[in-house]
Amino acid sequence: MLTTIMYTTVYVTDQDRALAFYTEGLGLEKRADYAGPDGRFLTVGVPGSPVQILLWSHAAAAGRPGGTGRPAAPGPLILESDDLRKDFEIMRGRGVTFDEGEPVDYPFGVRIEAVDPDGNRVSLRQPRKPRRS
Repeated sequence: MLTTIMYTTVYVTDQDRALAFYTEGLGLEKRADYAGPDGRFLTVGVPGSPVQILLWSHAAAAGRPGGTGRPAAPGPLILESDDLRKDFEIMRGRGVTFDEGEPVDYPFGVRIEAVDPDGNRVSLRQPRKPRRS
């Protein structure tokens, strides 16, 4: 029986630059960093969450931002916040680049898209809290 998601992969061209973005920019924590037979195994994660994001060096696949305008799909990574507007201000102060000037309200909650140094989109979400009866 499957029990949890261990890793998800984001392809990057420069692992050190990506590590700085995900830790110093987004505020994730570094989890693993060691040389492996196929290259450097580098992961980050949300503090307290078991899921790790593998920052895998793969120049040909990194980013692929492609084209102009907003892609229809969210980024390959979706992170949840309990106060997205506050987190947005902190991240913007750290130099994180966003698709829009501020988070946007939707029926499901609040969202904004960040862009990492390789052009990978990182979707940031705050779910709408259910109304109490």
